[in-house]
Amino acid sequence: MNGRILVVGNGLAAHRLTARLAALGHAGPVTVLGAEPHPAYQRTLLGSVLAGSLPPGALTLPPPPPGVRVRTGLRALAVDRVGRTVRCADGTRVGYDALVLATGARPSGDVHTLADCTRPVRGRVAVVGGGVLGVETATALRGRGHRVVLAHSGPYPMHHHLDEVAGQLVAARLESWGIELRLGTYVPAGDALGADTVLRCTGTAPETALARQAGLTVRRGIVVDGRLRTSDPSIRAIGACTDTSPDLTGALAQAETLATLLTGGDASYAPAPPVVRPRVPGLDVVSLGPRGWAGRRAESDEVVTFSDPARGRYARIEITEQKVTRAVLVGMPEGIAAVSQLYDRGRPVPADRLALLLGLRAGAGLGGAGGDPTALADEAVLCHCNNVSKGAVVRAWQDGARDVGAVAAATRATTGCGGCADAVRAVCAALRVPEGVA
Repeated sequence: MNGRILVVGNGLAAHRLTARLAALGHAGPVTVLGAEPHPAYQRTLLGSVLAGSLPPGALTLPPPPPGVRVRTGLRALAVDRVGRTVRCADGTRVGYDALVLATGARPSGDVHTLADCTRPVRGRVAVVGGGVLGVETATALRGRGHRVVLAHSGPYPMHHHLDEVAGQLVAARLESWGIELRLGTYVPAGDALGADTVLRCTGTAPETALARQAGLTVRRGIVVDGRLRTSDPSIRAIGACTDTSPDLTGALAQAETLATLLTGGDASYAPAPPVVRPRVPGLDVVSLGPRGWAGRRAESDEVVTFSDPARGRYARIEITEQKVTRAVLVGMPEGIAAVSQLYDRGRPVPADRLALLLGLRAGAGLGGAGGDPTALADEAVLCHCNNVSKGAVVRAWQDGARDVGAVAAATRATTGCGGCADAVRAVCAALRVPEGVA
């Protein structure tokens, strides 16, 4: 279709959608309404702003393609499904032929937007909530020199995603960094835990107010089918506002699928296998599988465990029909890369399980990189958000993309969560050959 497309929400999923619409030749007008005053930015790197390792401006994503009008600081209030318009907070109405809801999730805590992370934080800090965001926030603030207490109602941090052994290893690592842990206790809203600043990182919920006002079918999130249609066929929904509860990779995949559909192609979205990996330097942890699986009894054909508590290493992998169905790994970066790739691609597990966990070439095809991305095999994935391999980065370099920004434009590596930026930068640096050297 080349009609009017209106996107409500200006996050990563909306940004990817508009970029793909342009790339696939959509000729009609595209309008994006963003409630925040900022251009689209990498929300998943907010912890780096909080830690002071990145300035706020570094999170800004590339500008939208020509023909895409982005209106920031403008909240959508109501949808007129009969007249096909959206009423905004400033009283204006924006018409559409296809409406896309990409409204994301609303926080039940204090660290969710760029504005949240640029507020001054003083003195002793209490972080309430020890999920992924709480762990990221606590370590970021500790890295800035704050005294930090992390309070969590579970028996160990990230207890919805880790088993007891993994959770205790993560707790020990946080304590070794000087973070005080208070576990197993609910903290009422008014309890400051003796801190000067309190940050509540107690989760998010899909933002569905606009969808409910429009009379769309909503459960926990907006209900969509495989073609991302809501109960009104002219309204689609993608990202964290949907009932599919996608992670970032899933939200970007939804955007890709919808761009194909809106430009006349045929595609269908199927939820990707769940992956949880906190973005904390020095904390190598991954949980592969649905929320809460690690606390349940194994239902797999085979369970492989590896435990090396003296070195902070642990792995538990559940295998069914020779494929990884669920796993948790701590302190094993090469194993995390190897197992995650097998899980993502649904590939058979090699017979040498130990080689797989250690990331050895015989077991994983990754080349025993020892954490060095330049030593990885070409098929190793550097950017999991966009499934960009090391080989694709090398080919982009050979085609003239001589810095991270150019590689990002050519391959889309680093344009998702941004967590692969250091790996891409290292590969680019290794490819630079001094003039006159063969």
